[in-house]
Amino acid sequence: MRKVIVLEHISLDGVIQAPGGPDEDTSGGFAHGGWISLFSDDVLGKFLRSQMNMPFDLLLGRITFEIWEPYWPQHADIWPNVNTATKYVASNTRTSSSWQPSVFLNGDIAEKVAKIKLQQGPDLHVWGSSNLVQTLIKHGLVDRFWLMIYPITLGFGKRLFADGTIPMTFKVAESQVTPNGVIIINYERASVLSKSRVMQN
Repeated sequence: MRKVIVLEHISLDGVIQAPGGPDEDTSGGFAHGGWISLFSDDVLGKFLRSQMNMPFDLLLGRITFEIWEPYWPQHADIWPNVNTATKYVASNTRTSSSWQPSVFLNGDIAEKVAKIKLQQGPDLHVWGSSNLVQTLIKHGLVDRFWLMIYPITLGFGKRLFADGTIPMTFKVAESQVTPNGVIIINYERASVLSKSRVMQN
């Protein structure tokens, strides 16, 4: 069974919006795009390269896909695997792309992702894709979170765990802290809690 692995840059107050650049996602008036740049160092770079060099397919939201679509085909020397990986894209408006191999998913995304997980193949890596991630979390489809937690608060913006998050427990599989204070941590899902158990706690 394939695992869904969510990889996110996240602030201390839970924001995952527009970590990479000022124009990445300004929706909702978000003006702090590119906030991870203050904390780059060799340890974080080594971790990112290790994830980029693993076998994977991609599971992306449409907006993230459209940010990557014109960029990565021109930068195969940096991340060759992103071009050869199958890119599963959640979208109700797109049906095709010249960036191949790509498969577009519409309708009941949770049901379709659950079926893809049962197929043979590499794990499914989710980068960014905040709206898609909410759907995956709500339906218990995330097996692992690789979080890069930055020592910064942003006050507002799209958050990783929003309304509708189901109660779950996790165990720490790996962790380290970079020289610039970024906590890199691998949370593997341990269990989904029932509503009655949450009420008792």
